[in-house]
Amino acid sequence: MNNMSLHQTGLKQAATITVCFLLLKTAIAADLNQTKETFSSKTTKTYSYSHLKYLPDGYDGKKEFPLLLFLHGAGERGDNLELVTKHGPPKLIKNGKKFPFIVISPQCPKGVWWKADGLDALLDGFISKHAVDRSRIYCTGLSMGGFGTWALGGLNPKRFAALAPICGGGNSIDARHIGKKPVWVFHGAKDKVIPLTESERMVNALKRRGGKPKFTIYPEAGHDSWTEAYNNPKLYEWFLSQKIK
Repeated sequence: MNNMSLHQTGLKQAATITVCFLLLKTAIAADLNQTKETFSSKTTKTYSYSHLKYLPDGYDGKKEFPLLLFLHGAGERGDNLELVTKHGPPKLIKNGKKFPFIVISPQCPKGVWWKADGLDALLDGFISKHAVDRSRIYCTGLSMGGFGTWALGGLNPKRFAALAPICGGGNSIDARHIGKKPVWVFHGAKDKVIPLTESERMVNALKRRGGKPKFTIYPEAGHDSWTEAYNNPKLYEWFLSQKIK
């Protein structure tokens, strides 16, 4: 972490979700040895995400700024935040790039996948402690993070002003939930890790719900379609042009 940007710090935050459920055991009338009982239980899920936080120039905790959530791929999982700076916005920030918005880049623990409910809780906690423009919250991710972007957008579409999944895929049900939300999808035509058809399927699902997603296919790119996508300043201009009304 010593060579991290002064504007990018590592934090660890536990996101807790409480789930209540009710189990009703119904007796069979003919069996007098069985009685009716009600069982009630309260369970708690705890997700702990270390993350990098970037605050833009001029951030003073009073003026609200847009927020970009970045989700890395499977290769950056673990407990070393330096891995998160390998690609995408964290890499650009490490190399001196300045963004006019907050960037939060969590690290997924080794051996697991992004959990949409955990990420949603992480955002709840972060937003409660920072000056965030809730009408301009964005999410993007690559590969496994592309899947996470689709899943999180499907879980809580009302939170986000725009989404940009890169070389990912997901459940078409999430695309139906996202619906007409602004989405810009990127994929490499020669991707042998996650086929182009994964993004095509999600884009088509959005269109069936009346959405008008942008879809950029890099004809010569393999799995790494994220380098060109994240180096494109038009992506960030597009993000900032989107706002929940």
